[in-house]
Amino acid sequence: METVVTKLQEWLALYGLKLVAAALILIIGRLAARALRALLKKALLKSRVDETLVAFITNLAYVGLMVFVIIAALGQLGVQTTSFIAVIGAAGLAVGLALQGSLANFAAGVLMIIFKPFKVGDYIEGGGTAGIVEDIGIFTCELKSPDNKKIIIPNAKLTGDNIVNYSAKDSRRLDLVAGVSYGDDLDKVRKVLEQILAEDDRILKDPAPTIGVLELGDSSVNFAVRPWVKTADYWDVLFATQEKMKKRFDAEGISIPFPQQDVHLYRTPETQA
Repeated sequence: METVVTKLQEWLALYGLKLVAAALILIIGRLAARALRALLKKALLKSRVDETLVAFITNLAYVGLMVFVIIAALGQLGVQTTSFIAVIGAAGLAVGLALQGSLANFAAGVLMIIFKPFKVGDYIEGGGTAGIVEDIGIFTCELKSPDNKKIIIPNAKLTGDNIVNYSAKDSRRLDLVAGVSYGDDLDKVRKVLEQILAEDDRILKDPAPTIGVLELGDSSVNFAVRPWVKTADYWDVLFATQEKMKKRFDAEGISIPFPQQDVHLYRTPETQA
């Protein structure tokens, strides 16, 4: 019995202080990790970082700190932590290789949330498609196409090419072409086009519309008609202006070459209607 008590005393003398130190490291380390997570969260929210990204970053930082604390506690107990660090490093490398596509999407999502090339509600073109942004996630973005289809695009694909944001600016320019016959009075055509634009209150006065001869085509003289409108009025003004041009040309006796090349939109990939 005395031998057991002696051995126990020796063990307590040898490991007791180490156990206490390891326990203190765990307790204090956990408190410190929580405090740092709270400070990081406060700083990120103050910088107006997206809440989804804030939660992910703060939780990731907390886990990383706790891993460091646990390794430090094990080292205090005399456990060789070199092997643990090597295992963690190897596991991280393996996970990184296995999830390299997802990590690329995550990195792209973080950049989009930070730099905000577009926001929910914007009409954009990117990743080989176009639509209204409905959700910006960490790994994917969701768009709604003009014909009401749900489109999910990986973030890495979206940021790997040009992004066209049609909603970013308050105003946009209509690029129209009006073709008339060579026998028509060009001054009269210009005056009619100016009247059509002046009659529509949705067409902005500043910048002023541009009207000019764009080219001498094979069968028509083509006028460039380029008014500016508010982005929200783009499609309504486009359709109305094209219809007015056709009707006014007919009323004024301005010839429209055949086949009809009278008025058409300079086509862009955007097809929202």
